[in-house]
Amino acid sequence: MPYPGTRAGNSSNENSATPSLPLPEATHRHTSTRLRATRRSRVRRPAKRKNAVTTVAIAGAGPVGLMLARELQMQGVRTVVLEAAAERSPYSKALGIHARTIEILTMRGLADDMLAGGIRLPRHHYAMLPNSIDYSKLPSPYAFVLAYPQVGTENTLESAALSAGAELRREHRVISASQSADEVTLEVDGPDGHYTEQVEYLVGCDGGRSVVRESAGIDFPGSEVTFWSFLGEVYLDSPPERGFVRHGEHGAIFVAPVPGGFYRVSGIDLARQDPQGPLEFDEFRETVIRTAGDDFGMRDPVWLTRFGDASRLASQYRNGRVFVAGDSAHIHYPAGGVGLNIGLQDALNLGWRLGHVINGTADEDLLEGYHADRHPVGQALMTTSQAQTAVIKAFAPGDQGLRTLTNDLIGSVTEMNYELALRLSGLAVRYLAPEGSLPIVGTRAPDVQLTSPAGQSLFDQLDRPRFVLLHRDDLTLEGLEDVHTVAADADAIDTAGWTAVTAALVRPDGYVAWATHTQDSTCAGAEAADALSHTLRPSAAHAITAPVT
Repeated sequence: MPYPGTRAGNSSNENSATPSLPLPEATHRHTSTRLRATRRSRVRRPAKRKNAVTTVAIAGAGPVGLMLARELQMQGVRTVVLEAAAERSPYSKALGIHARTIEILTMRGLADDMLAGGIRLPRHHYAMLPNSIDYSKLPSPYAFVLAYPQVGTENTLESAALSAGAELRREHRVISASQSADEVTLEVDGPDGHYTEQVEYLVGCDGGRSVVRESAGIDFPGSEVTFWSFLGEVYLDSPPERGFVRHGEHGAIFVAPVPGGFYRVSGIDLARQDPQGPLEFDEFRETVIRTAGDDFGMRDPVWLTRFGDASRLASQYRNGRVFVAGDSAHIHYPAGGVGLNIGLQDALNLGWRLGHVINGTADEDLLEGYHADRHPVGQALMTTSQAQTAVIKAFAPGDQGLRTLTNDLIGSVTEMNYELALRLSGLAVRYLAPEGSLPIVGTRAPDVQLTSPAGQSLFDQLDRPRFVLLHRDDLTLEGLEDVHTVAADADAIDTAGWTAVTAALVRPDGYVAWATHTQDSTCAGAEAADALSHTLRPSAAHAITAPVT
């Protein structure tokens, strides 16, 4: 529970209630210079480009939309982000950043400020149970949950997207979209009035009530809100010990530190399950006293809100030229703090596919792989969130066995604790692999230390959306001049967990597309070239085995 997932873009998340502390009045407006008139200096856009045609439009300037915009711009794809809000929200709906997300941000050179400013939590609660999940044993350089405010994440990603050349239009609300075989037509309300725009592709990153998803006719089945949780970020003069959780007859609560010196206090108040109006500070204090037995000397609230447990998953992540990602594709109760993480990984997966198709280096069939890869991850997200929610909601005396058993297993069965950490961290994701592939195909690539270029690692070479061919440094691979090639010695490869692997082709999102044990350089080179061709031209690919873990 609650590091609430991201809610960004043109519409709100149905799980979120109205904040009691309102957004500040905008001090200025950002619009597009494509619209005439007096607002020209207020646009966040790059210098003029030779190609003035927008190729991809993204609805929503939250973390997912901004991440995707940068991925596309780094591949030379002209991208515009349309955001309904005048300013970025000062409130951080999402707070937890997990190991796999830190890995992909590190690859793209975006993690330094987050790692420097965040709070590293080697353990974190599961379903508000006394026994917690141990992240410190994860097979990653980032074996912890990083508490870092979403506002900081958005600031980093917005700066990166703009530096890459993306255009950001604030106060431009997508109100509908329609598509033909060749383009998508957007209807947009901007500060200077209504206009239409044609693009090749549209991506909805506009939240749980996504206009893009609805316009594309993508179903969003799931469950309605059945209970409400409270959330406040406040200063505490007498904070509890780190990892504080309580669960009892009055409800549940947890307290976690937030960078900036204040605390996130969130939980369920069984006495207030029919919220009327915004959450006020006096009500919040009473709720905390009732559920925790203390107000911890709270003062100076930064943000107060409520959110529900609605759970929905898009039936498809693509319909023709329209895609959905992040909260537009999946909403859930924020148990485990994984929502933002899944959304950023959606963006990374979609970005390289769109880039290759638009640039003519891949067949359009490559875009089908986005749903094939990410929808099962969304299904797993629903399962994980709903399982934790069931344990959290076990307040009745007859339900206590569920909490007691789950708590005992997490505390006593090391393998179970570790598996939960793998799943919540995103490290357990495994994509479908061609039949006959080595077991590492479809899994994330570790950060192997390289001998060429010397002094660098594999993550350093994934600083942009490109394929990387890693081979053992006693092999010489030929015939792959268009693929970025790096080398490592056998010990480094074995130490990374790839025992006996002699070469591997890594996708732009850091997952393994192909690997081999052969020590024949000619054979390895031919296999790698074939694997690259089949990845980019999936209609000619080998049969696919089943499912993602």
